Amino acid sequence: MNAQLAIDVGATGIKGALVDVGSGSLISDRIKYTTPSPALPHKVVKVMNNIIEDLKWTDGDIGIGFPAVVKNNLCFSASNIDESWINIDIQKLVKEITGLNSHTLNDADAAGIAEVAFGKAQDQDGSVIMLTLGSGIGSGLFKDGELLPNVELGRMIYRESVAEHYASNRARKTKDLSWDQYGEELNEFLQYVNRIFTPDLMVIGGGISKKFSNYSHKIDPALNVTDAALKNNAGIIGAAMYAMQMKNKTV
Repeated sequence: MNAQLAIDVGATGIKGALVDVGSGSLISDRIKYTTPSPALPHKVVKVMNNIIEDLKWTDGDIGIGFPAVVKNNLCFSASNIDESWINIDIQKLVKEITGLNSHTLNDADAAGIAEVAFGKAQDQDGSVIMLTLGSGIGSGLFKDGELLPNVELGRMIYRESVAEHYASNRARKTKDLSWDQYGEELNEFLQYVNRIFTPDLMVIGGGISKKFSNYSHKIDPALNVTDAALKNNAGIIGAAMYAMQMKNKTV
């Protein structure tokens, strides 16, 4: 068993678990804390440290899925996290507070890695788009199983604003949309994505994937859209896989 601790940072919740990266399954309870408001860097990492202590993880690296553009552990955007994160070296800050080394990637990229390895996108040829629908819209783009990182489709200019203001779960709640109304909004966004990328498969993840049957009948079947097999655990599993991969590179 290849145990690995990973943490998935979201706009409203921070969750973590131990993962068997060989099977893509959680091997501990999933620990969840509310994301601090404001989500300042030191406060968020202190919550991560609570999860590390809860799971008694003391002597290994950790994987982190983070809701931003992340390059070489450096945060470049902050659409669904506090702006003070921009230009923060996440690896350095995590080391200062937890004492552990870390490997951070975009949270939707992490979820996509898990779905490609163990979920609905497994053995899928061509292009796959992973969409995590929550406070915003995260996205991961894959070509023949290989990740093209930091594709932020939720921030695309769309209608009078950006896409996540219309098709995210937060938009559904803010506008008090029925499931049918939300399904229609989401379908329109998915058709827009399809016109640009013509993916072979789109996978819906995030917490709202658990309610897929409530709105999926409004999605055009020709788009080839499915819900994530790993549901809201995909981000944790993918972050664990990424951390294990990065550790093995340095061995």
